[in-house]
Order: sequence, then structure tokens, then C-alpha cells
Amino acid sequence: MSIRIGYMPGAFPEENQGRQFFRDLVEVGDRYGYDSIWFSDRVVTERYAPEPMIAMSMVAAYSEKMKFGTAVTQLPLRNPVVLAKEMATLDHFSNGRFLPAVGLGQEDPREYEACGVSKEDRGKRCDEAMEVMRRLWSEDFVTHHGEFFTLNEVSITPKPVQQPLMPLWVGGRSKAAARRVGRLADGWLVSAATPQEVQEGVDIVFATAAKLDRTVDEDHIGALVGFYIAPTSEEAAIAGEPYITRARPDAHFTEYSALGTPDQVSETLQRYLEAGASKFVARPLCSPDQAIEQLELLGREVIPRFHKK
Repeated sequence: MSIRIGYMPGAFPEENQGRQFFRDLVEVGDRYGYDSIWFSDRVVTERYAPEPMIAMSMVAAYSEKMKFGTAVTQLPLRNPVVLAKEMATLDHFSNGRFLPAVGLGQEDPREYEACGVSKEDRGKRCDEAMEVMRRLWSEDFVTHHGEFFTLNEVSITPKPVQQPLMPLWVGGRSKAAARRVGRLADGWLVSAATPQEVQEGVDIVFATAAKLDRTVDEDHIGALVGFYIAPTSEEAAIAGEPYITRARPDAHFTEYSALGTPDQVSETLQRYLEAGASKFVARPLCSPDQAIEQLELLGREVIPRFHKK
């Protein structure tokens, strides 16, 4: 099982500083051997939040080796033909460095309304869109007559470099999300989940896949984990708490975050490994002016313990 640690930005600075901050984010990943950089997908937002497909194209230009992905693309909000074309093009021009992950999207109904889709249909729309995208990536001409999408002899080029089929991961913490992975996807990327919840979800993924005579690689389980490195876990929790997004009402953020010294952060990641995750997206729980320093600390003190040659 290969262990890989990627990262994603936490809070972005104001717009006039965002471009340089973005460049610094990519450079720190290259410098410290991060596997990949990830971007959240917020179509409607009042805060600075780059569009992920465009942002990833910049990563492909800035770095010649780092992979990149979405954590996660809100699939029901997007046309799957256009999205499949965008993703295939990114994979083509980056020589196979794109890591697609999709999910149902946020809870705010205004975002669905603004994008012209019904929130109530998002599960079925997501499932059908995944089928359409996979076929467009692997078949020369696709005919599909579904509930939401109609294609007649449709082809997209270029195809992804990753063949025979670019792996498509699904995000989400719910049992339904884990079952969707087992039914349709190639991997699971879960966020804000405790190690115990990851283990329970992994069991659902593999049990569901087995019932359908499918295979999900045990190497394709990922966890998005917030972190903050400080002399003590108590100091880290105080510093990181203001930067938790969508705090859970049923679990304190310290139960699903890596906080404290490099040893403590490593021990937390080890618990996720034992639960079945081997791919990580680390999110610094701090202000933008601390983010690079936190990523440097993680890259210098923690990543070498897991990225073994």
C-alpha cells in the first residue's frame, strides 16, 4: 500500500494577494515533496475561492511533477459532457497528473438554484453523470438516453492519458456516499471523519463492491484531515478552531484533526492508516499568513516519515 500526502489551501488571502499566495502554495508543495494539491469547489461564495478547474490548469503549468485534484467537484451542478472534456484535457496536458473526485455538493439550496438544477435530484443526477463521464473517457462514440442527459453518437477528444480508465473517486462522509463508492467509483475521499468512521465507511465500500462483483482497490481510500503544528495539542486546538469550516454538531473538531507536535500529528495520521486510509489531503487550520509555514513544518517534519523511497 503506497502512502501519499497531499494538501489543500485553507483560507485564501484577499484578492490582491491571492495570485502570489497561489504561486507560493505550489512552490512549497514541490519543495517538500508533497504528492498533490487539492482544491474545494465553491461556485457561489462571498469569500475568495478560485474555480478549481482553472486553478488546476495553473498548477499544471507551474509544476512539472505535482499531481492535483478536487476535494470535491460538485458534480450535480455541472454538465457531465463539458466536465468530462475539461478533466480529460487537464489530464492530457499534464501527462496524467489529474486526480478527479466528485460529490453531491453543499447543502445551500441557493447554489443549486443559481446553477439551474434541483437539489432534490442531486443523488440520481450524480450517478448518471458519473456513468456518462466514464463512457466519454473510454468510448469513441457515446449514445446515452437517461433521466437527465441525452447523448447521440457523442465523442470527446483528447482522451485522458490515464488508461484504460481515469480513476474517478467520490467524496462524502455518509453511509450513502460509501455505498456510492462501492457501486460506481474507484476510490473514496472522506473529510471531517474520525478514524473509527473511516474504518466503518471502508467496510461499507468493500462490502457494497463485493455484492456487485466490483473491485475497489484498497489503495484508493483517502482522508482529508485538518492540521496545525504547535508545541502542544492544546495550543494547536486553540489556534486551529477559528478555521474549521462546517463544524460538526455531533463531534468536536479535535476528534478528526491532526493537532500538536510533529510526533502527535504523525500518530494521528497513523490511526487513519490503521483504519484503512492511505492517501491524505492535509488542510492547514490557520490564517493565510501562517499557511506556508505550517505546510513547511508538515513537509519537513512529518511527510518524510510516510513518503518512504
